[in-house]
Amino acid sequence: MGKALIIGCGGVASVAIHKCCQNSEAFEEICIASRTKSKCDALKEKLSGTTRTKIRTAQVNADHVDELIALIEDFKPDVVLNLALPYQDLTIMDACLATKTHYVDTANYEPEDTAKFEYKWQWAYRDRFREAGITALLGSGFDPGVTGVFSAYALKHEFDEIEYLDILDCNGGDHGYPFATNFNPEINIREVSANGSYWENGHWVETKPMEIKRVYDFDGVGKKDMYLLHHEEIESLALNLPGIKRIRFFMTFGESYLTHLRCLEDVGMTSIKPILYEGKEIVPLQFLKAVLPDPASLGPRTVGKTNIGCIFQGKKDGKDKKYYLYNICDHQECYREVGSQAISYTTGVPAMIGAMLVMNGTWQKPGVYNIEEFDPDPFMEALNRWGLPWKESRDPKLVD
Repeated sequence: MGKALIIGCGGVASVAIHKCCQNSEAFEEICIASRTKSKCDALKEKLSGTTRTKIRTAQVNADHVDELIALIEDFKPDVVLNLALPYQDLTIMDACLATKTHYVDTANYEPEDTAKFEYKWQWAYRDRFREAGITALLGSGFDPGVTGVFSAYALKHEFDEIEYLDILDCNGGDHGYPFATNFNPEINIREVSANGSYWENGHWVETKPMEIKRVYDFDGVGKKDMYLLHHEEIESLALNLPGIKRIRFFMTFGESYLTHLRCLEDVGMTSIKPILYEGKEIVPLQFLKAVLPDPASLGPRTVGKTNIGCIFQGKKDGKDKKYYLYNICDHQECYREVGSQAISYTTGVPAMIGAMLVMNGTWQKPGVYNIEEFDPDPFMEALNRWGLPWKESRDPKLVD
């Protein structure tokens, strides 16, 4: 049994916290810390009486290393689970280093002023974490996260060598709004409006935003348009899957979403460059975020399912082989269980599992690691136990 400090109190954090409280044999005590303490207190009140996990709350500004260090030294957690913004990964890693505390996150660092998702900033901490004798587990969400665990599992149990990997992220949910994003609008719109890219024969191939489109028939959802995007787990999987020839990432988008997004882009509302408005500097994308529905409010309105998984092609015993590992998650079932829609659920559950495996010593080795660098079996078992059961197909339809 252990103690976890959870930084952040948004949609994903709320799911992870619910799941820690369901799993009180692992999480004896948690501290929920956020810039807005009232959100933490409200969640604590909602959960009290439903769990044996002791819950504390705290106010912290995750931009400030000294505040984080003071909180960690006061609470003395076994692990820090970072569910704040990706811009805050490095300050939280600095605080973990200073206090010699294990670190887990779900999304890689990106500087606020450039929409650039890369691991180089966090990988630069490898030696320092190794020397401190602590573990940093990067990307314990769904994608990145479960997609890396699926890859490690496929390599361990199904293939001698994986040559091609397509990661497919399908959200078949409908929230009834003409335009809204399922997670932080700032991150979501940055991701979608950036150039796409995929890994092929040892190098990156860049594409224009939404240039490559495919249609796929998803189990549990049906036929959907999906588009090739850049996604951070491609970078680590390209290193950690020996012999890989190509990795692509596709995400589904409806026509209405894309039409709205194009209009917003055309008028400059998705820009991250500050503009002067009535004597004040504002960032258009941050203003847009304030106008759009809060992703946390979509839960009760969202119906339908998500289907996220990996299609592998490679060799086993000298023969060609294909294999598909995926999870189907129902928005309404998630809402009934934890008060969130499936997008938050599919990230929050793996965040809890990663924190548990690091905390209980199953996944501990000093240094900074991506999730596919650990033994996938205990994680795969935990997915089935904690609400994200996986399915497999040995004859999937391939993406051309």
